[in-house]
Amino acid sequence: MITVSKQLSFIIPHMGREQMLTETLASIAQQDFDTSKVEIIVVTKNQQIDETVAAMASTIPLKVIYAEQALTISHQRNMGAAAAVGEYFAFLDADVFLAPNWISALLKILSEHADIKLVSAVQKNSHQAPPLEQLRTALSNAAIDCEVEFLPGRNLLLHRDTFILSQGFPEHLITCEDYVFTQRIAELGKLFYSSDSDYIHLGEDKAFWLMAEKEVWRGQSNIASLAGRKIPLSEWPSFIAPPVFTFGCIIALICTLLGANLLAIASICAALFILAIYSIRLRRITKGKPNTLTILKFYIMYFPARTWGTIKGILPSK
Repeated sequence: MITVSKQLSFIIPHMGREQMLTETLASIAQQDFDTSKVEIIVVTKNQQIDETVAAMASTIPLKVIYAEQALTISHQRNMGAAAAVGEYFAFLDADVFLAPNWISALLKILSEHADIKLVSAVQKNSHQAPPLEQLRTALSNAAIDCEVEFLPGRNLLLHRDTFILSQGFPEHLITCEDYVFTQRIAELGKLFYSSDSDYIHLGEDKAFWLMAEKEVWRGQSNIASLAGRKIPLSEWPSFIAPPVFTFGCIIALICTLLGANLLAIASICAALFILAIYSIRLRRITKGKPNTLTILKFYIMYFPARTWGTIKGILPSK
């Protein structure tokens, strides 16, 4: 049995990009909090850690655990939690830069509100953020300072006991694991998205083609993530809209070539309806920045990428 000897354990799954990991660690070191009460556990798939990261172990309480390539990000997070000795667990992605008050602000929320079991800080744009990053940040911040149904896994804070009761992250999922994990927490109490602190997502999508490639990867566990859990009504559109738009466009094209004009019109209308509804909603969330053209471009690339990722996820692996 692990003895609780720290107030907070940061658990960071990692693979590849060590410059961003270095910045993430630097933001932890700059917290307005007693770092003697903190430990940092990096669970990496790299064969070795960069010298710059290793050197930080002399200035911050850093522990590195090496994980096998075949393991999922959920495995990495659970491995870190198993080794953690903190009263609270903070799960971070290895490409976030925390505001200096991240620990103090979020711990205050958990300590003062017993009904809140999981808390996350709001996302903030990086300096001179391109339109796609602005859009992504606005989507992340659609609901602030309120109870939410889901929290992304980039920055999460919860009590150790809450994590134990949740049974940890679902290790069978390659992606979408944060949907399942945070819904388990929601069965124990409230999820809260707070503007009392913030973070910058260093690895946020900044180029549309790279975004599309990532969405193919992100979509591969869409169907698998549905198994064994109750799906909130608000989550269903995210599963339905991408294939309706994508197949609506494909069917419209095929029917046009075959001369089935009525079916072509019906199909393209269904696709355009989905595009319009989502674009109007996002336009309202972003308050006009970025512009409508950027929003349309985003969904025209996002919907097919998500659809293809979902299909890849259910195809037999080679």
